[in-house]
Amino acid sequence: MKFVIASDIHGSAFWCEKLCQLIEQEQPDRLILLGDLLYHGPRNDLPRDYSPKKVIPMLSRYKDIILAVRGNCEAEVDQMVLPFPCLADSAQVFADGLSLYLTHGHHYNPEQLPPLPQGSVFLFGHTHVKMDRMQGGIRCLNPGSVSIPKDGSHSCLILENGNFSFRTLEE
Repeated sequence: MKFVIASDIHGSAFWCEKLCQLIEQEQPDRLILLGDLLYHGPRNDLPRDYSPKKVIPMLSRYKDIILAVRGNCEAEVDQMVLPFPCLADSAQVFADGLSLYLTHGHHYNPEQLPPLPQGSVFLFGHTHVKMDRMQGGIRCLNPGSVSIPKDGSHSCLILENGNFSFRTLEE
C-alpha cells in the first residue's frame, strides 16, 4: 500500500498543483487529506495563488482515492462543492499492519491524544509544522503544510510498505 498524506492546502491553487504533481508521480492507493482544504481562515495570510474554486477540480479528480477529515477551516458548504466526504472529525485506517488515527489536530493533538492502543499512529495537521515523535507509545506524525508552512518547507508524507517519509513540494 502507498498513501500520500497531506494537510492544510488552504485554497492555494499553486501549491495544490504541486501536490497533484507528486500524486501523479507517486500513484498512491489512497490520498489522505487532514483538513483545511479550501479556505485560509482568519489567522492565516492568503496563500500563494489563493483560489478555492481552482482547488476544487484539482482535488476532485482524486475523489475515488481520497479519505479526508474536517479541519477547523472547513464549512458545511465545502461538502456541497467537493465530491468526496470531508466533514468527519476523525477516521481510522488499518494498513500495512498499522493502525492509523486521522484528525486535523485542533481538538486532539500529541499533548491531548484520543484513547488509542499502544503502537498506533496518530496523523494530524493544523500546526503547519512537520513532526515525527513518540508520545506515550503512540507515533505522532504531522505532514506539515502544503501551502502555508511554519517550518519553511511545503511538505506532505508518504506511507509505503509501513514506512513514512516526508516529501518537500518544490517551487
